[in-house]
Amino acid sequence: MYEERPAGLDGAVVWTVTPTEGAIISPVLPDGCMDLIWTPGRLLVAGPDTRSHLPDPIPGARYAGVRFAPGTAPAVLGVPAHELRDLRVDLDDLWGVSRARGLTGRVDEADDPGAALEAVARTAAARARRPDPLVGDIVRRLAAGEPVAAVAAVAGLGTRHLHRRSREAFGYGPKTLARILRLQRALGLVRLGVSYATAATRSGCADQAHLAREMRALTGMTLSDYRASAKRETPQPSGSSTTA
Repeated sequence: MYEERPAGLDGAVVWTVTPTEGAIISPVLPDGCMDLIWTPGRLLVAGPDTRSHLPDPIPGARYAGVRFAPGTAPAVLGVPAHELRDLRVDLDDLWGVSRARGLTGRVDEADDPGAALEAVARTAAARARRPDPLVGDIVRRLAAGEPVAAVAAVAGLGTRHLHRRSREAFGYGPKTLARILRLQRALGLVRLGVSYATAATRSGCADQAHLAREMRALTGMTLSDYRASAKRETPQPSGSSTTA
């Protein structure tokens, strides 16, 4: 069963899941987020995705994660997002074996692994450099459908500078982030039962055909496949994975 709740970090959530034998697992779709993930004996980081990722969970095993809001994880983890794009990386490789193993043991021993993992993330955030101050505004403006050139102008940046800042914060440039955010808006409407055509126009696509092309390009799925999976599958955490 998958559960999530708000975390004590701006825009982040804490999720937990214990897969059962025979459960239908849905692919994780690009959403601009990064996750810090725990399973007994292991901590890993799921980088920002540019394509769908199918988790391979062990039935009965426990998993917990902290899903960071888009652009906020790099400051906490101490690594630019583009270095982790489409990757699942052990925390040992980012923070060193001694530190990562000590934190893994702490979460392993906790009665509430989700809360313990959140504490790890909050402590790291408190010690980290401040996130890029433009991140939140970039996400809000791109999510609202503003053109990249306009977002750069408001931020006082050239388009190349915005692209570099975006790669460091999100793992990819602002145009890709805008496409991913738009797709996520559309899929949120589809999950609510909104028609494909209405979801397309309300999310900022030109029409249903445009949304269908974006769905295929960014996830490899069709809209009908997604709607069917959303009806029958247990929700999966964004960015989650049980294998690196």
